Amino acid sequence: MLSLYDISVPVFIRALRNLDAFLQKGADWFAEQGRPESELITARLIEDMHPLTAQIQRASDTAKGVVARLTGTEVPSMPDEEQTIADLRARIAKTIAVLEGARREDFEGKEDQPVEIWTPKASLLFKGKSYVLEFAIPNFFFHVTAAYSLLRKEGVPVGKIDYLGAIETRPH
Repeated sequence: MLSLYDISVPVFIRALRNLDAFLQKGADWFAEQGRPESELITARLIEDMHPLTAQIQRASDTAKGVVARLTGTEVPSMPDEEQTIADLRARIAKTIAVLEGARREDFEGKEDQPVEIWTPKASLLFKGKSYVLEFAIPNFFFHVTAAYSLLRKEGVPVGKIDYLGAIETRPH
């Protein structure tokens, strides 16, 4: 039977590793083109949308927040101070470390646990299962997809397989 751990932690780890890989691909491509890295990390899809740095920060916050909120621990502090691709990749690595430290058994029986998320405009109330399925996973992938889209917008040659990561194949 799938648990809240199964549907979140390994999924987040895989997506963060893919994000890290296509972010490095973007940094390498920008260097090859002679473009300053600052253009990439400050890129936006549209003026009122957050830049690449914030997209990665919010994906990180969402992933580590799931672990903390469902296991009753403090959300690890990661100030939003990243200024370079290396900084962003370090944040991704720290987030993966938090996720890898999560224990499956600590998620057991948390489907109905109350979860409250504070936003600037409102407090959002969930039960554990709805928090993961209806908020955390969609929010996480919104930000990962936005980061991918920003790289594409800036001309970085990434494709669907970069987003999905390596997939095991077998001939038919």
